[in-house]
Amino acid sequence: MLKGGNFCIKLVSLYWYCRCINNLARTDRPPSPKTMYFRNVANFGSFVIFLFLLDSVWPMTRQQLKNSGKLLKKSCMPKNDVTEEQVGEIEQGKFLEERNVMCYIACIYQMTQTIKNNKLNYEAVLKQVDMMIPADMKDAVRAATMHCKDISKKYKDICEAAYWTAKCMYDYDAKNFVFP
Repeated sequence: MLKGGNFCIKLVSLYWYCRCINNLARTDRPPSPKTMYFRNVANFGSFVIFLFLLDSVWPMTRQQLKNSGKLLKKSCMPKNDVTEEQVGEIEQGKFLEERNVMCYIACIYQMTQTIKNNKLNYEAVLKQVDMMIPADMKDAVRAATMHCKDISKKYKDICEAAYWTAKCMYDYDAKNFVFP
């Protein structure tokens, strides 16, 4: 479902842009071939931009989430000196209570821009849920996020806060928990 005022603003802006392009050089006589060419190019370009913007508001499938998570995983594993054995089954609920695993989870959250000023930002998490999570999972993931939002306040260390928040979300709803 298409949501969000930002998308509507872009759509309205695109509409007015196309109208302005089509109204350029309007006179009583028919437009020249050169004018028609530029109008068609501008309209085609607008259409391509529209398709790009439209594509950016559709949530991912569960498989697309997992595939994009692989990139995050490849980046965060060496930064935190963890192995596949340590982090490969987090999605299945295997949370090793080790410092480097905790920091790996924090790294994933940082890469998804849900950590701001060294704290988990739940508004950013909810924004990511709305943009990225498939529709059939969205309500469940939102509920897990809201249920676990105060967990991080118990910890001063961002690695511990991220770890226990992720574990809380898994414990709350293992079926809809996705983690690279």
